[in-house]
Amino acid sequence: MDAFTAGILQRIRAAESDLRAALESGDDFLAEIEQSELDDLHRLAAEHGIQVSPAMPRTTAA
Repeated sequence: MDAFTAGILQRIRAAESDLRAALESGDDFLAEIEQSELDDLHRLAAEHGIQVSPAMPRTTAA
């Protein structure tokens, strides 16, 4: 695994963790920000052929 792939996967794991924390704390605004970051990282991974298994389903914070 190259450094780019490892970095993207690490950032995805961090964003998933941050999203989980935002959801658990009830911070809908932060959850939206973290979900956007996670979506962008998944898009970037797909553009570079990096396979990512979704750990969390996409949220729809109210």
